[in-house]
Amino acid sequence: MSTPQPPQAAPASGEGSPDARQLRTVLIAVSLALMSVIASVSGLNVAQTHMAVEFGASQNTVLWIINIYTLALAALLLPLGAIGDRLGRKPMLLAGLGFFGVATVVSALAPTAEVMIAARVASGIGAAMIMPITLAVITSTFPEEQRGKAIGVWTGVAGGGGILGMFLSALLVDVASWRWLFALPVALILAALAMTAKSVPNSRETSAHRFDTAGALLSTLAVTGLIFVLQEGPERGWTAPVTLISLAVGLLAAIGFVAWELHRRDSALLDVRLFRERGLSGGSITLLVVFGVQAGIGVVLFPFFQAVLGWSGLLSTAAMMPMAVMMMATSGLAPKLAAGIGSRSTMAAGIALAGLGLVLMALLASAKGGYLSILPGLLAMGLGMGLSMTPSTTAITASLPRAKQGVASALNDVTREFGTALGVALLGALLANGYRSAIDNRLHGIPQGTADTARDGVANAVEAASNAGPHAQDLLHAAQQSFVDGWQQSMWAGAAVMGALLVYIVFRGPKNTTPAVTAEAETAETLAAR
Repeated sequence: MSTPQPPQAAPASGEGSPDARQLRTVLIAVSLALMSVIASVSGLNVAQTHMAVEFGASQNTVLWIINIYTLALAALLLPLGAIGDRLGRKPMLLAGLGFFGVATVVSALAPTAEVMIAARVASGIGAAMIMPITLAVITSTFPEEQRGKAIGVWTGVAGGGGILGMFLSALLVDVASWRWLFALPVALILAALAMTAKSVPNSRETSAHRFDTAGALLSTLAVTGLIFVLQEGPERGWTAPVTLISLAVGLLAAIGFVAWELHRRDSALLDVRLFRERGLSGGSITLLVVFGVQAGIGVVLFPFFQAVLGWSGLLSTAAMMPMAVMMMATSGLAPKLAAGIGSRSTMAAGIALAGLGLVLMALLASAKGGYLSILPGLLAMGLGMGLSMTPSTTAITASLPRAKQGVASALNDVTREFGTALGVALLGALLANGYRSAIDNRLHGIPQGTADTARDGVANAVEAASNAGPHAQDLLHAAQQSFVDGWQQSMWAGAAVMGALLVYIVFRGPKNTTPAVTAEAETAETLAAR
């Protein structure tokens, strides 16, 4: 087999190498663009009850308003990332910011739930134009010796930005109106547009092959089907016909995508042969697990803060900030550590710390201990996730040639979205099942109707306790303790998954040195040897 010749990235004519000042501006611009996308993922979670009342919408409709954005974003990341590589990353970023900005304004002004859903679909499309390009701009613009630090900033924003965005959104909802939470992404978009137009250099791919349209369609269908199952399975039921049909469509499309990409080989949208490389496979699996656990932690933390500790939404969001701050700080430090001890060792240390955080929360969490009982675990989780995310992202982007960085970045983002949906579905289900199993043995003497309500969830039990008369205190204590029991089950499950990931990375993780140029050369040599 002859050595494949990767398409070359073509910089915009007349543009030289960016100086240090321009590189800083580029990093700020793409970070602002990324933050606008991430904030829109989590921001509406704090406005669910407000939208339900104003639109007269059911809980299922409200969930669709929230989830349809993530569904559209995840489904279109790969094809739009590849299109950005070909048409030019700067034009794609500018177009995405403009499209996303208009859709966000429409969302803020939407008079009905139907208009809101359509605007959220459009926002998801715009976000899919932005998100992979932000990382691709970094990997194609920054010199190798500065790329790791820039990717560290990017991963810090991607990891901690959701919590920060949720906090600012909750603040806007509390002090103004739920519609004002869209002001945050609009302000970020306007700043990113101005800085991108002025400072971000253009780069693109020149390829002798036609665009892989079939691969793009199959990848879109596969991601849509599988993400839909993970989002809707808990609500509709895992054995519901629509869930099973979506699962079948997603799996068949995924199998078809792999087969087609193997057939296309060097002209594929995503060369799946590269998953044999430790960098790509190890980085992808790490991000899948880490983001899954992070998202699952969010699902179980908010009921703990609100139903067990009795905190407001804003205070509950603020309580997540220590984890986000630690995550963002260590994401910036991870490149220096990786340069000293190697990428695999840094990833392993981060995974071990994150696993320790889960163990601490499983052991120490209690209703009586309150916030201080989970704070050590939150801090360890933030440290670990920050250390593991940056080298994982670098390993993925280094596994594909620079001209394919839109696809590499999209793969990185799709992995995150899959992990998020998977973590929410699995850890949330473990918590719910653990709660129901635990509370059944604590409802003796509680009236049947009140007991049935309490079995539905801790929030339902707290509400029922207000009308339970002399049984109120017993019911409240039973619900809170049962929630902690369910919490511990989900934390131990997360710790077990992190332990398995640690073993995998220690023995099969990326090499301890992963410079982008070296990785590209090794990839070409490996493919040539097959």
